[in-house]
Parts: sequence; structure tokens; C-alpha cells
Amino acid sequence: MLPFLQIILVLAIIISLAKIGGYLSYKLGQPAVVGEVLIGLLIGPSVLNFMNWSVLSDPHLSETITHFAELGVLLLLLIAGLGLHLNDLVQSGKTAIMTGTLGFFLTLGMGFLLAKLFSFGTQEAIFIGLILAPTSIGISAQTLMELRVLRTKVGTTLLGAAVADDTLGVLGVSLFLAFFMGSASEGAESIYIILLKMVLYMVVFSLIGLYALPKMAQYVDKLPISQGLVAFSFTTALFYAWAAEELGYMAAIIGAFMAGLFLARSPLKDKIERGLSSIAYGVFVPIFFINVGLSANVRQISGTGYVLLLGMMVVVILSKTIGAGISGRLGGMTNKESLQLGFGMIPRGEVVLIIAAVGITEGLINSSVFSTIVVLVIITTIMTPPILRYLFSDKFNIN
Repeated sequence: MLPFLQIILVLAIIISLAKIGGYLSYKLGQPAVVGEVLIGLLIGPSVLNFMNWSVLSDPHLSETITHFAELGVLLLLLIAGLGLHLNDLVQSGKTAIMTGTLGFFLTLGMGFLLAKLFSFGTQEAIFIGLILAPTSIGISAQTLMELRVLRTKVGTTLLGAAVADDTLGVLGVSLFLAFFMGSASEGAESIYIILLKMVLYMVVFSLIGLYALPKMAQYVDKLPISQGLVAFSFTTALFYAWAAEELGYMAAIIGAFMAGLFLARSPLKDKIERGLSSIAYGVFVPIFFINVGLSANVRQISGTGYVLLLGMMVVVILSKTIGAGISGRLGGMTNKESLQLGFGMIPRGEVVLIIAAVGITEGLINSSVFSTIVVLVIITTIMTPPILRYLFSDKFNIN
């Protein structure tokens, strides 16, 4: 079968199964994301190993699906940004930054101690702590949108905290590689360069977003171009995402989220969101959630790996709920809101997988540890939406 025929067949199967899984999950009273990830796990190497069937012989097929999935998470963060008001995010800024920062360093420290208990070296233990620390903005954003609580105090704080958390994760890995994988002098120089590039990216692209993007969107909308506004918004997010990673040493998803925030200031926000939602939820976002399941291979985890997985679960849950709980209370949140915030910070996701892939490349973790981390991503992705659904319901009350 020709490679092109293989990719269109796989896309048709994946998107169809994702929608079926999402529908079944909805019928069971759970967010659609749970069913989509479980379908991915079922057809992945853990069970059916669908992508390695003999009929699918193209060696680049998995990589292509991963690229489609990455577009999905960029679109998801773009839409999440469109659903917020910049003022709401700014108002939650202090609590969000405190939540993200405290949760990050608590997870880093507890992850380091856990790795040392399993006899990892100091460098490897630090890196495992860095892998565990970032929160999944994509998973949290999707769940908040499905529960219709994205623009609540908890929702805006959670997304702001996740952005801070992921930024620290990317910065932490960059500093780690500069210090431990290069010379001391090169490391010190690299740190200053990285910090400078981050600040420059945030300043320059924020100014563009504040003063240019809304006007440009209105101008493009008046042009006689088919779906010009949707194309402009999509390409803007792609450019912001590219620049975030290539120029600003930040995760691409942060750039897409920023693009959404600034486009939300346009009076055409609703029109942009409607156009992008069709593309995102019809095609790319389901591929992203399916691909999370496809990335896991439970068969590679040994007996010790399951104990490590359990330890990682404890670290992630305790560090994020404690960090968010303390920050939420100091920021004036109720106990219920603080708990919602804490559990919303639990999902591991795209940034964790990226950092883990760097660890494989640099020889800091092996394939067994990588599979354990991917399974951690799966479990936290599946467990968080139903927990949040309960915590945001009227059934849950806490003083």
C-alpha cells in the first residue's frame, strides 16, 4: 500500500475511533477526553499494536501521526486562549504564578528524592524530577472547557499556573543541559542567553499581540478571501508557537496559548473561535488524545517499574495538591477552590513527553523509565477529568 494511502487510512480509523470513544465516555458521564485516551491505549502497543500491523509498512507513519497530534494540542491551546479574557488572567496572575512555581519546585524536589530511593544517580534523579514537574495545559484546558468553568476564578488561575509551570519546566531542562551536558563556562553563558531570549520573546510578541493582532484580524476579515480570518488566526498561532520554541526557549504550546489570548481581544473573537473549533475538534484534537494512548507500552514496564510508577503517582498528586492548596489559600481562595486548583494541576502531558524524549536522547533515562512516564501521563490524563467533574459539582462541599 502506498504511504499516502496508509496515512489517510490511519487518520480515518483514528478519528472515527476517537469520536466513538468520546461518545461512550460522555454516555458514562465522563469527559470525552477519557474515552479518547483509552481508545489510544487500546489500539497502541500495550494491546493491539495497531500501528505496527503488516499492512502499515511506512516507517514514517508514527512520526506523521505525532506531528498531527502536535498540531492538535496547539489548536487546543489557541482555543483555550480565545476562551479567556487577558484581564481575567492578569487578575489571577499572582496566585497563578505562586501556584505554578510552588507546585513545580515541590514536584522537582519530591521527584528527585523518589529517584534517589530507586538508586538513580544525582544527574538522572534531577532530570526525573524535571520530567515530573510540568502540568499538562492541554488536558486541563480541555476539561475546563467541557465543564464550562474555563472563565471561573479557578479556571483562569489554573491555566495561568500551568503556563508558569511549563515555562519553568522548559527553562529547567535548558539549564540542566547547559550545566551538566556542557562545560561550566558555556553553561553560565547559556543560562544568561536563555533568560534573555525568554524575556525578549515575551516582551516583543506581547506588544505585537496587544497592539497589532486585533487590528490585523479585522483587516483580514474584510478582504475577499475564503475563510481568511480562520487562516490568519491559525497561521498566527503557528508562528507564535514556532517563535516560542525556536526564538524564546519556551514550549510551542505557550506561544499558541498567547496567540489565543491576544486574538481574544478582537471583536471578531466568536467568529474566530467558531471557525477554528471545527478544524480542531473535528480533526486534530482527537488525534492528539489518541496519540497519548498510542505512545504508551505497558509491556515494557517491569515489576520495579510498577513500584516506580506508583511512587511517581504519589509524588505528582501530593506535590500539586499541596502546592496549589497553599497558594490558593494565600491567594484568597476557599478550601473547595484550592482543592479544585490542586487536582487540576495533576495531569502530565505534552511537555512531560518532550522532556522525557530529551532524556532518552541524552542517555539520562532508559526505555523502561520512558514507558513508565508515558503510562503516568495516561493515568493522570484519565483520572483527572472525572475527579474535576465531581469537585466542580454541587455534590462536593468542603468548608
